[in-house]
Amino acid sequence: MEGIDKPTRIMFAAELSWRPTQRILSSLVEKGFLEVRMNTEDRQSNKRYVITEKGANLLDYFDGAKKILSIEALY
Repeated sequence: MEGIDKPTRIMFAAELSWRPTQRILSSLVEKGFLEVRMNTEDRQSNKRYVITEKGANLLDYFDGAKKILSIEALY
């Protein structure tokens, strides 16, 4: 919701195993939808993934498409 999280929390929320999660996160970073930030406050995990403006725009686009499809499904 806040656009930032640890890789393991993303993995559990997506109900994926570690390797597919890593591949997907790497791909999203390469495409500019996420960026990696290093966190020095937490000892357990230094990586945090932050959604970029491009990533937020993509989510908005899919939310709009989902609404349109659900409306059209009623007719």
